[in-house]
Amino acid sequence: MPAHRYVYDFDEPSEGGRELLGGKGVGLAEMTQLGVPVPAGFTITTDACRAYRSNDKALPDGLADEVEHHLEALERKTGKRFGDTGDPLLVSVRSGAAVSMPGMMDTILNLGLNDEAVQGLAGATGNDRFANDSYRRLIQMYGEVVDGIAGHRFEQALTDLKKSRGVSQDVDLAAEDLAELIATYKQIYEEETGESFPQDARDQLKRAVNAVFDSWDAPRAIVYRRRYDISDELGTAVNVVQMVFGNKGGESGTGVAFTRDPSTGEPGLYGEFLANAQGEDVVAGIRTPEPLAHMEQKLPAAFEQLLETMRRLEGHYRDMQDIEFTVEDNALYLLQTRSAKRTAAAAVKSAVDMVHEGLISREEAVTRIDPAQLDQLLHPMIDPTADWEVAAKGLNASPGAACGKVVLDADTAERRGSAGESVILVRWETTPDDIHGLIQAAGILTAHGGMTSHAAVVARGMGKPCVAGCDALSIDQDARTITLGAQTLSEGDVLTIDGGTGAVIIGEVPLVAPEVNDDLETILGWGDEHRTLKVRANADTPEDAAKAREFGAQGIGLCRTEHMFMAEDRLPVVREMILADGEDGRRAALDKLLPFQQGDFEAIFEAMAGLPVTIRLLDPPLHEFLPPIDQATDERMRRRIKQLQESNPMLGTRGCRLGLQWPEIYEMQVRAIIRAARAVEQRTAEAPVVEIMHPLVGFEEELRRLRELTVRVAEEEAPEVEYLCGTMIELPRACIRADEIAGHADFFSFGTNDLTQTALGFSRDDAEGKFLTYYLEDGILEKNPFETIDVGGVGDLMRIAVERGRRTKPDLKLGICGEHGGEPKSVAFCHELGLDYVSCSPYRVPLARLAAAQAALASSGTAAYAAAGG
Repeated sequence: MPAHRYVYDFDEPSEGGRELLGGKGVGLAEMTQLGVPVPAGFTITTDACRAYRSNDKALPDGLADEVEHHLEALERKTGKRFGDTGDPLLVSVRSGAAVSMPGMMDTILNLGLNDEAVQGLAGATGNDRFANDSYRRLIQMYGEVVDGIAGHRFEQALTDLKKSRGVSQDVDLAAEDLAELIATYKQIYEEETGESFPQDARDQLKRAVNAVFDSWDAPRAIVYRRRYDISDELGTAVNVVQMVFGNKGGESGTGVAFTRDPSTGEPGLYGEFLANAQGEDVVAGIRTPEPLAHMEQKLPAAFEQLLETMRRLEGHYRDMQDIEFTVEDNALYLLQTRSAKRTAAAAVKSAVDMVHEGLISREEAVTRIDPAQLDQLLHPMIDPTADWEVAAKGLNASPGAACGKVVLDADTAERRGSAGESVILVRWETTPDDIHGLIQAAGILTAHGGMTSHAAVVARGMGKPCVAGCDALSIDQDARTITLGAQTLSEGDVLTIDGGTGAVIIGEVPLVAPEVNDDLETILGWGDEHRTLKVRANADTPEDAAKAREFGAQGIGLCRTEHMFMAEDRLPVVREMILADGEDGRRAALDKLLPFQQGDFEAIFEAMAGLPVTIRLLDPPLHEFLPPIDQATDERMRRRIKQLQESNPMLGTRGCRLGLQWPEIYEMQVRAIIRAARAVEQRTAEAPVVEIMHPLVGFEEELRRLRELTVRVAEEEAPEVEYLCGTMIELPRACIRADEIAGHADFFSFGTNDLTQTALGFSRDDAEGKFLTYYLEDGILEKNPFETIDVGGVGDLMRIAVERGRRTKPDLKLGICGEHGGEPKSVAFCHELGLDYVSCSPYRVPLARLAAAQAALASSGTAAYAAAGG
């Protein structure tokens, strides 16, 4: 044997586990050791795939000899010879990565057949039809997988033959028909490749192994890995398995079985079965399968054995299993078992049930659930059984799905939405003026803007689906039409959007309602027993606050006061303040705004009674509250708009810079907060937990002056009201000089959206959908830093801020209020840093609770977490 082993028989022990043998190989090896009926075979490891990929697609030295050695052992076990023309050993070649990627890589069946061997197989089995059927399948699969021949050429030939014979099913073709089809397939193969179909069995096997390794880098596999955050470096194993035949006749068949319903998690029989068929007939939908229960009448003994085997495997793996099986002449063989892909509802129910059944612990149940899946339970989703085509794609800005009629302005959205119609508001980009339409729309679609655009932020807060930055979308306001690629729709036509994937679909697609249930509450409750990181919500209205509390939020980590200025009855007053010629005029307008602000804060304090509420003072530049210059109502407004224009507003006069230049704005807001807190305490006898946050601080002196302003106004209004005064950390300098800034702060809250932009030098709206897409596709970056915290850059800045801030003030409260607060990997990083809380949109609170619990279990080294695969 060579120094480095690349091949293991199914009945051989291996210490490499799933990472070395792949999921399918490990499953076959474990089932063999359990005594489950499994065909004999061997696994070529992921090490071989990695060596092949790094060696310019050349198989590593020694692999060919190892394969030959194990092939000879397989011949001895089966009593047949690979390449024999009399009664040949046939094998399948199947992919199998460490992480399940269903359907993403390739499989080839019936390897070892050729023009002579097909005659030998017919003679040995006494079944000409079966032999011919197996050979035509090999030619097609080999041609598609190894040589890249378009599958439709073979399918069309099969369709033409069935039509000429007057039959509708493959199984109705006779042996002679299939012999004719073989000749047609071989002709197609030669036309496409310029060569005859290979007759040497070992050559077939070598090229098939190469093709499966190559399928790791197929576009669909790459896209799948990007979607599920699977490393490109894992590679796939290759399983060489003795063929067992479900296409031998009426006492044979093939199928797929789940130990529980993967859609609901309910126990019971779930799966599909096809008599006289091979596996790809079920998976590819070549024939319509029957419910698994029908197998009991056709193959009763094999059916009973299958049920018993399913019970054994679920008990052994302690998880819902997805099983592929074949029956050959009434004998059952299992070809694969793996942890079943399932909906969020099924994941939650099956985990809770398995705890009650004694299969797993509560801790394991918590770790079984993918936090990102919980979006499925909290928003309507597209029915997974529906048929639809994507017309365009944008950014998946806010999860959930919605169907509705296209409307092109906020007024129409408000009018038709309030009348009971489901509408999708389609805009170039939304503005504060659109808020009334956003409230009534079922979903939002924009041609411009990113994940932190106005549309995205508002949609997430409201729990509405949103697709933003859809480049294929163009809008003709005059004609009242939109164009998606080559298709034009009029206002009133129906669209469906999926904010979880960014898909835009023309027409109505059935939706599935959210499924928040007792099982989810149970899982979250078990998780809450372990997590140390508190979870708050970003909420700007009493309705948002109430929804957040319903989902288990432990306070509000970000209340954005500027969103309160967007309301229809306030925006004119805000504009009056901005247009005022001097401080007296501004203060007069602010006096009108103060009761509005106070009322807003009172309602939020009451909704979050007993829980902390962090209120961020005005952050955006003032020009955002004014219309575009071409819509200015008079010369005075035009002049003011020009005065406020900036080349880069994001780095301009905003945040604390506004409060320092025009302190009367922040004075009014602090006054409204303190008055609201006093009023609520007098009404309810429960003091609100108030946290006042100054945004965009980068210098110690900025916060020193603003804290002084805050304390002065609070003392003037109600000295008895308790509150904390802190800042949002969203600039690199604030992180580096956190020790100085902490001297004037009771808390820090990391604003990771802006911190990412300022640390990386990325404008999010300009990056996403443009160069950032290229960076991700080309492997320059592994993850979108606006979705998952850039631990090596932004994360290091946060770490510095935590260490230096707490060096000055050990009891400094620390949190995060960017959208990263609802992303599982970012939540785990916040746990590692020792933050006190994360804050996210209300609808992501359950996700953050679960992610925080999983982070706590992982960091504590809980054995159950490791056993569940973390």
